[in-house]
Amino acid sequence: MEKKIKVLVVDDALFMRKAVTDILEEDPDIQVLDTAKDGKEGLSKIKKLRPDVITLDIDMPVMDGLTAIRHIMIESPVPIVVLSSLFGDGAITFDALRLGVVDFVPKPSGAISKDIGKEKQHVIDRIKIAHSVNLENLRRVKLTKSNADNQLSDQYGYRSLDYILAVGTNLTGPNTIIRLISSLSPALPAAVVVVQEISPQIISSFVERFDMLVPWKVEVARDDTILKPGTCYISSNKAKFRMDLNPDGETCLKSHNGSEGPLNVLFSSAAETYRHDAIGLLLTGLGDDGTDGFGKIKSEGGVTLAQETECCVYPNLTHHAIQSGKVDIVVNEKKLPRTIESIMSRPV
Repeated sequence: MEKKIKVLVVDDALFMRKAVTDILEEDPDIQVLDTAKDGKEGLSKIKKLRPDVITLDIDMPVMDGLTAIRHIMIESPVPIVVLSSLFGDGAITFDALRLGVVDFVPKPSGAISKDIGKEKQHVIDRIKIAHSVNLENLRRVKLTKSNADNQLSDQYGYRSLDYILAVGTNLTGPNTIIRLISSLSPALPAAVVVVQEISPQIISSFVERFDMLVPWKVEVARDDTILKPGTCYISSNKAKFRMDLNPDGETCLKSHNGSEGPLNVLFSSAAETYRHDAIGLLLTGLGDDGTDGFGKIKSEGGVTLAQETECCVYPNLTHHAIQSGKVDIVVNEKKLPRTIESIMSRPV
């Protein structure tokens, strides 16, 4: 029999520690090693017990969750699934994902809840996925407000919308997206449209904080939004969007209700609207969504990029596309901004 996934549960509420333990131990593949009542105790027990995964609350005494994440990822790295009710705080959700947690899962109806059982399979699934993470590639992104202020002037002045950069990712995508957009010049004649795995409950607060800390203007993707250069539009993969032209010939986002995967919808519509000026980018994740859409971009003369599987937290998503032969350029994550900028500066 395979080894069980060993979990440490960190939460200041006794009820939550017991509830999460009960949920996880319903699954025969998971064993809760112990619990901790705050970040400091959690850090000590991580060093002693060496769990495979931890669940972590944010709002705790002695050492809060964000402080604990910083210490854990430096001193004793381990996959972290945040289980918190603080979804409405943009700074907290953004920073937790920026610092390298695998996922940010809501506590049902707050700390003490009769309906927590409804979310148990989601929590179990996240623990199992977190256990398979390539932890070496899950890194904190260092940002300061000055990163955005230093290039704020690049957001202003007229430039045409010559390119669309369509970016697809899912699990642990937010961390990778933050790193990419913070390093990419906002002076490019392009808009960026991102589909990533993030709860619709988080996305507005996530984007609000994101917008404050990077030189690009960052907005939530919404129906009928007209795309503008220097702007990055973020969508959850729970809400599909395609690109289309409005009656004035402007590129806009449209909600999509078809059966195709959200990444295939994104890439295929980018190909249809921008043809050879569409650039598709696949980042870390699971599954094969996006591969068919990449084929559409290639057939229209656009460019398809994939993050090197060796750099991915989860290589499955890019591996499928690369193996299909539908990726033009496989790129190390550190070289992504320079590669994208070189494509947009190529002779027509």
